[in-house]
Amino acid sequence: MEQDYKKILVPVDGSKEAEMAFKKAVTVAKMNGGHIDVLTVLDTKQFIGLHGGMLNGDVIYQLSEDAQKYLTELKDGAVKDGFKEEDIDIHVRFGEPKTVISQEFVEEYKNDLIMIGSTGMNAVTRLLVGSVSEYVTRNARTDVIIVRTDVDNNKLPDKKKK
Repeated sequence: MEQDYKKILVPVDGSKEAEMAFKKAVTVAKMNGGHIDVLTVLDTKQFIGLHGGMLNGDVIYQLSEDAQKYLTELKDGAVKDGFKEEDIDIHVRFGEPKTVISQEFVEEYKNDLIMIGSTGMNAVTRLLVGSVSEYVTRNARTDVIIVRTDVDNNKLPDKKKK
């Protein structure tokens, strides 16, 4: 069985786990001569209740700009480390992260692998809304790797307990 992944989707949310997944995806793509799609999904439902339940155009624009800037910084870092600029694309989407990542985006861009960080949430949030990575693992329409270690396979230090 060959595992020569050429089109890797890496969803990122600003967490250390997601950035670790991104760095590992760059390594895998370099080895396979692959392409990376880096995706941030902005879930506007999290802002319901603010501004009377509605987000105005300025807030949505700023969210999108901030996400675009973050993704550009990730891409620029990978290019600086020797990854070809034409082999990485950045994407900002609005919607439910779980379904956008596991189904919609993968269908549209024909990704053959999703590399996702283990979790960017704390235990309480995971209990209430469920982990995106858990949902993606169960429902993705392609292979999924949950990244729990850095590029050298070292585990991330445990988060400080409060």
